[in-house]
Amino acid sequence: MPELTLPGTADVLAAAARIAPHATVTPVLRSRELDALAGARLHFKAEHLQRGGAFKFRGACNAVWLLDEAHAARGVVTHSSGNHGAALALAARSRGIPCHVVVPEGAVAAKLANIARHGATLWRCAPNQAAREAECARVQAETGATLVHPYADAAVIAGQGTATLELLRQAGAPLDVVVAPVGGGGLAAGTLLALRQARPGCELVLAEPAGAADAARSLAAHARQVEFVPDTVCDGLRAALGAPNFALLDGAATVVTVDDAATVAAMRLLWQVLKQVVEPSSATVLAAILAQPQRFAGRNVGVVLSGGNVDLDVLPWAGA
Repeated sequence: MPELTLPGTADVLAAAARIAPHATVTPVLRSRELDALAGARLHFKAEHLQRGGAFKFRGACNAVWLLDEAHAARGVVTHSSGNHGAALALAARSRGIPCHVVVPEGAVAAKLANIARHGATLWRCAPNQAAREAECARVQAETGATLVHPYADAAVIAGQGTATLELLRQAGAPLDVVVAPVGGGGLAAGTLLALRQARPGCELVLAEPAGAADAARSLAAHARQVEFVPDTVCDGLRAALGAPNFALLDGAATVVTVDDAATVAAMRLLWQVLKQVVEPSSATVLAAILAQPQRFAGRNVGVVLSGGNVDLDVLPWAGA
């Protein structure tokens, strides 16, 4: 097995400087009503307002701008259900280089539109991990493009951590705990590195759909548990936890699993009360807080809203 390349805290700081000319400093939002409902002081990091509509731009931008000129000229390639593909396309456009995105059949229409709008070449594949990786390898071999993995890439992980670096500066009070969603684990691992750098006493809690709870099983067993068939409305959290992500998170974070009904209810609250359009993956964090109020009671809680690329024609509460 090849040795894992793991980013460190210094890589997150370097990423923050590297992406500063390109990424948006997203706001931190507050709500008295949601604070009262949770019994905690919630600080929502609004990454759905990031370029491309999700935190993913941070990691993609860091990876793209780390490339030397020779590799950059041949472009980048990835496989993605949506947000990472759009982010990489946008980051590649910022450097004027080609981008190829392999997308599975059945991906959310709004996310595919984002990828196309930012100028990437789309390649379709069957909706499973093996097909994604095989088609990605084919395109890479054909074009010479550099693979930028959606979550198991050291530069991507470091870039994602910059969201929490900002959150810690913006919160206005020392945070006791940060809650972030977990799927492949790029955001989760990056968040951990940011906390180690700037707030080492802060607890990290990860929110995960019950229908794709491999991270919860993996961290409980201290071994990756990647054989599962995801069944969740959270399309951005269906990936298996990546190997470097697991290596960083094992023993350093806990997971709260939430069912889709709780996630959709939390998503609706965020739309109605916070007045923000977020996608289901983002809403898992509020669902996790509301599911275990005693855990967060009276604490300053950072809450990472990961993205807002919603297919408005297929809202999860439509017809309910």
